[in-house]
Amino acid sequence: MTKTMLISNVMIGDAEQESFTGNLLIEGSEITNVMESGSYDADIHIDATGKNWAAVPGFIDLHIHGAAGYDTMDATQEALRGIAQALPKEGTTSFLATTMTQRGDAIAAALKAIGRFQLTSGQAELLGVHLEGPFISAKRAGAQPIGHIIPPSLPLFEEWQTLSGDRIRLVTIAPETEGGLDFIQTMTNRGILSSIGHSDATFEDVEHAIQAGASRVTHLYNQMSPFHHRNPGVVGGALLEDGLNAELIADFVHSHQKSVELAFRQKGAEHLILITDAMRAKGLPSGTYELGGQKVNVSGNEARLADGTLAGSILTMEQAVKNVRAATGCSVRELVAMTSANAAKELGLERKGRLAAGNDADIVLLDEQFNVQLTVCRGEIAYFREVAK
Repeated sequence: MTKTMLISNVMIGDAEQESFTGNLLIEGSEITNVMESGSYDADIHIDATGKNWAAVPGFIDLHIHGAAGYDTMDATQEALRGIAQALPKEGTTSFLATTMTQRGDAIAAALKAIGRFQLTSGQAELLGVHLEGPFISAKRAGAQPIGHIIPPSLPLFEEWQTLSGDRIRLVTIAPETEGGLDFIQTMTNRGILSSIGHSDATFEDVEHAIQAGASRVTHLYNQMSPFHHRNPGVVGGALLEDGLNAELIADFVHSHQKSVELAFRQKGAEHLILITDAMRAKGLPSGTYELGGQKVNVSGNEARLADGTLAGSILTMEQAVKNVRAATGCSVRELVAMTSANAAKELGLERKGRLAAGNDADIVLLDEQFNVQLTVCRGEIAYFREVAK
């Protein structure tokens, strides 16, 4: 028999309409009714009366390397399960497992593991792969090991795509590299997203990349040619071109609070996508960890290589929401756009990013301070703060 769940007397947030207080009815893994009033018998009833909770679509993190001691590049089922189990605590119900620049065989092993990964109930859903590198610029490598950066290679990509079970959905690429524009055009023709990132491109290079099909930029401001009044660079292109969505690491380390506000004012909520770019130390104490074979020192809310280079983040999506709210004063409707609806639209996920009948029951309940109180992954309670205490 199909299990039912009722979430009642909660403010329902959506990117396509104003918020209202109502009820959500879930049957199995699907939302079957969204209503302003009405009573239903359900196997599980979560009543938010008097709590001032908001229900929003589950967060979708399109750029995350790891969490809870695990990393995509570990290339094991244990690591992928560990990440998927850890993410609902921060409200994330689906994600792209993100690789990094490494030896070809190491990337191949990670992709092969992802290709074998099986979805388990009560975990964040692995939607596919974000291939970050190795087709990037050595001038903007950041924490990506320079020795493994190579020019874009379609034969190599095809080999990796086969190993992944056709699960590569997004590729970060520097369009100014040799063959970069042709690679972007091929990705576009195949329905795979090309994201300008780790790039030293000029503004004109960015325009050419958009013409080839690039539709987004990877972690705005970070490891890309900066804005200059005589060369607007990738940052200028990202902020000016309506055809580009922009990832944003809103930890106030990778991006100053006012830079977050600038991005919001310039791009609007409809073109920003909050991501964490988190590495394995997310959710763990300060200390020394590993990223791509490199030692990473984690202290407070920063993760850095020995030379001081930022090495991903330990940001949660929950904290990203709080930070963006503080920096911009954005509405719940705009937060939904930046945390789920825009990402779902990019990937063509018609059943995610909205709280609507027929959609996957990926739901997060937030209190007035935007703390995650409960996370539902495809109809299963994956995290409940009151139980977790």
